Amino acid sequence: MATGDEPVVASGGVSALRLFDVANAIDLARVEREASVGAPTRVKLSQARPQAISYEEPPVALSLGRARLEAGDWAVEADVTARVYDFGTVTVNLRVPVAGQTWSSFVALVDGLAAALAGGAAWAEALERVRGLIAPAMVRPSATGVEEDYLVATVNAFDRALEAGEVLDRLDVARLLSGEVRPLSDGAREELLRKRFSYYTDDLVVLTWDRAFVVEPRGDSDVADVLEVANAQLLELRYYDAVLDAELPRMYERIEQATTRFGALSRRRYANLARRIRTRVAEVTEIAERVDNALIVTEDVYLARLYNAALDTFRVPAWNAAVNRKLAIMRDTYGALLDEATAARAEYLEWAIVLLIVVEIVLALIR
Repeated sequence: MATGDEPVVASGGVSALRLFDVANAIDLARVEREASVGAPTRVKLSQARPQAISYEEPPVALSLGRARLEAGDWAVEADVTARVYDFGTVTVNLRVPVAGQTWSSFVALVDGLAAALAGGAAWAEALERVRGLIAPAMVRPSATGVEEDYLVATVNAFDRALEAGEVLDRLDVARLLSGEVRPLSDGAREELLRKRFSYYTDDLVVLTWDRAFVVEPRGDSDVADVLEVANAQLLELRYYDAVLDAELPRMYERIEQATTRFGALSRRRYANLARRIRTRVAEVTEIAERVDNALIVTEDVYLARLYNAALDTFRVPAWNAAVNRKLAIMRDTYGALLDEATAARAEYLEWAIVLLIVVEIVLALIR
């Protein structure tokens, strides 16, 4: 909890992220070649060892200049950047640098920025700029409406040396993470601070569903980068879960229509339905695997632990299981339709043989 001698955030920043699903896939190499502005560059984790954790396909970062925002009692300038992922996700990041603010002012700025960006004007403008830059590289562009928000409050230095335990003891971190003005219960406070991590004595990360607090004296952005990837995975799994939710009823309806309208002949249409299902399953499976492998983790190091904690916090494994469960239903249906189509072909072949035998008998009797 803050005291009368309140620590001052000497340097840091507040990053507000909004993630969008904009296409089935994005050709990142083409983005690098053809983006005329934005200084496209590949992103890499700055401190992590590549053999421990790395991007499978590093996203492309774009610079979009600056934007003026009204955040509570402040009018602030935000650096606007974007990152483009090969599985069709675009992240827009509005980062407000902070220097020389008391802890209370820092918390108020976080809340003000969250409130100011609750609407969509700033995000829509930035997203349109990104779409214009990457349009030639988008594969099957779409406007799905599926979005994710996340906010990262980072302190690079206080005006005094504070270890991780002192930060939690002296500052109301739960207040920053919750965005609540009214006092929180002890249980709520403990729940908000439950997922906290430190590697050195002077760094700290606390994760929640929609906000994170990071103390990083070395100034690298690896933690924020890892949290962004976890949010991107959540976004894509939510999108494909919705796609499959819509696809399953349509699949059952097509099967029912084929059966009731065409009777025995409907089995000949099962092969076409099976091919459609196989195509959809293959498409979703490919994208889901790319999303699942967005970060390659080979050793249980600090960032890997943070990454797994973020996935757990965002319930990514649950969304992944839901998508796989629906894919399994579609695969089983595909197999059943294929069996029906094979059985139909065998039945028609048997009838053809019987018909030929009858014709032969009739011709023999006539002769």
